[in-house]
Formats: sequence, structure tokens, C-alpha cells
Amino acid sequence: MGIRRRSGIPHLTPTLSAPGGGEGAKSAEIREAIRGQALAMGFDAVGFAEARLAEAARADLGEFLRRGYHGDMGWLAATAERRGDPQTLWPEARTIVVLGLNYGSDDDPLTAAADAERGAISVYARGRDYHDTLKRRLKGLARWIATCWPGELKVFVDTAPVMEKPLAQAAGLGWQGKHTNLVSREFGSWLFLGEIYLSLALAPDAAESDHCGACRRCLDACPTDAFPAPYRLDARRCISYLTIEHKGPIPYELRPLIGNRIFGCDDCLAVCPWNKFASVAEEPEFLPRAALTAPLLAELAIIDDAGFRARFAGTAVKRIGRNRFLRNVLIAIGNVPQPSRELVAAVLRALDDPSPLVRGAAVWAFGRIAGADDLAAEAAVRLKHESDAAVSMEWRRLAPTYAASLPPEPPR
Repeated sequence: MGIRRRSGIPHLTPTLSAPGGGEGAKSAEIREAIRGQALAMGFDAVGFAEARLAEAARADLGEFLRRGYHGDMGWLAATAERRGDPQTLWPEARTIVVLGLNYGSDDDPLTAAADAERGAISVYARGRDYHDTLKRRLKGLARWIATCWPGELKVFVDTAPVMEKPLAQAAGLGWQGKHTNLVSREFGSWLFLGEIYLSLALAPDAAESDHCGACRRCLDACPTDAFPAPYRLDARRCISYLTIEHKGPIPYELRPLIGNRIFGCDDCLAVCPWNKFASVAEEPEFLPRAALTAPLLAELAIIDDAGFRARFAGTAVKRIGRNRFLRNVLIAIGNVPQPSRELVAAVLRALDDPSPLVRGAAVWAFGRIAGADDLAAEAAVRLKHESDAAVSMEWRRLAPTYAASLPPEPPR
């Protein structure tokens, strides 16, 4: 595997062996030329894998889907055949160049949970959306490869049906830890991944082996107990899934466990002992924005759509939209032990939000931070006029005594 040298590498021009050097020597020189150019262009890790996946990786995917661990990420099931076989995705593929970009932070991600009135945003989402940065760099490298060795190739980031982590392990970049994420001996938990599929057949790098040993810190750190077993993730309980991918109300029993995490969760990544070798990202676009580093929940809870778009332009947060984001913020407010007047006022305002998703989360938060008299008074007014069945159910759950005096809900 190629590792980036901090002193920088100049632009490289490939020099291949003379005719008669053998296909093996030529393949090795092409690989090293690509590796050198990738490092020179700012990638931090480079490896080569065959365009196939081990049977174990396909079996793990099938088991994940059979158990329903993917939740409402239906696209995972819809693309399972292509995801499990690179040559089904693209039959001409012979070699996969797997590339990593370090996004390590200079602070401990776990400290974000210390101030309950501020929101915790996952480290990867505090700077510019990595999809943009990674795809731009991948395309630049792909153009260089195509110029040197004309032939077909394709570029992929994690929006494509690619099993990136097994491929990264096959290419020697790291291994899938017990939390199912990639762990690197050089960069710990903090690598963004992208791939270039080549029609050119090149010898692969040696695969990385598992170095987790008996450690289970990542499993024990999960706030929602999302790991039914080592190397198995039930996304339906994962805070990253619940706050980013999940589109509906967050399951009632999991809300108190989310704490102040409003976009993603780093707990299982941050506790990994291999992070002692990690380094701070050098890519300027991955540096955290002030607006995304421990933002005040009271400010976020009153944001409108235009304000949301302006504040989170160019970041991964923008992808989930204002309503899902406010759902997360209100759940976090409901978990504040001693909320300020500003937080209470923000929740009251959210009870009138046009979005049922936001209103439902506001009802739960209000029930957690309001007194019994205030709760009964609000329920008495709002239950009579609430048109959304899910929001009505939130009120009835919080004010069962008052709700019992109302006519039963009509059948749906």
C-alpha cells in the first residue's frame, strides 16, 4: 500500500521498462507510477485489488439484508447483485485502484457530548462535503491514467453500489474492524474512500489482515447497542443511520440514547486504539467550519429552510434537508437535563412547524422539558386541531390522562 509522504511529491511521468522486461515488470511499473501520481495529487493511501470480492464479503452482505439490518435503505437491497460483484457492476473491470483521503481531527470527537446544549456533528461532516472533494480528485487521477495508458475506466465514490471497505481491505489499506468500519494502521478510523475501476489487469497488493484481537471497545461504546455481534451492525439502531438515512420519526425507545448527536456519531470510531497512530488531515477542505463545530441547539431549532441552506451549503449536512435536521435537533433538546429558556421557547415554536416530522419531534422534546401543567395545557389545545396522525399519537403518548377523555382516533 502506498502512504503519503508529508514532504510532498512532484508530478510524476511514468517511465516503463524496456521491451522484453516481462509483463510482470511492466505491470509493477504501471502500478508504482499510478501510486506515485495519486500520492502526488494529495491522496493519503493507495492500493490495488482484483476486480472481485471474496465469497465471505458477499455472504455478509446477504446476511445483513436478510436480517433487515439495512432498515429503510432499500437501495442496498436493490443494488445487492452489483454491489457484491464488481464485474456485475462493470464487466470490463480487471483492477480496482482504492484510494483514501485522511480526515482526522485535531480534537477528540467524544468531547462534543460534554455540552448538552450544543449539537454534536460527526467529524466527517464538519468541513466541505467530501463527495465533492474526493470525486474531483479521483477524476483528475483517472484523466492522468487514461492519458498514459489509454483504455476504459470508471470512477466511483460511496454513492455507487460498491462495497468499499472489503475492497479497501483487499487492497491493503486497512481492515474492517468489529464495528464494520475500516481501520488503518497509519490513519486509524479516519479515511474517506474512493475507487477507480480499470480495464487494465494489474497485480494486486497484499490484503491487510485483521488486527482487532480481543479488543471490543467499539462494541461497548455504542450508545444504542447497534452491534448484535462483532462484525455485525444493525443499522436500525445506529445513530448515524437514524440521524442521516432514516426519513421518519426516530423510534421512541432510542431517542433518549441519542443524546446531543444531531448528525452522525463517531463513538465507535473514536475509541479505537489504532487512532493513536492517526494524524490530522492536511486537506484544507476537510477543516471544520465554525458553524458546524458544537453549534448551539437553540439557534439551530429556529432555523428556516433558507437559513438551513445558507448555513450548511457545500456540506454533507445539507443532504438530509431542513426537516430531518430539525427532527434531530429537537430530539437533542429533549435530552438536555436542564434546558434554558431559549431552548424551551424554541421547542414551543417548533410545535407549530409546518412539517409533521418536526412537530412530532417537538412534542417529544416538549414532554421531556416542560412541566406537567404546561404539558396538559398545550395538549388540550393542540390535540383537538392536529391533523397528522403520527403527531397526534405523540401527544397522546405524553398526555394519556387528557387523551383518554377524547374520542378514540378514527381507524386508518
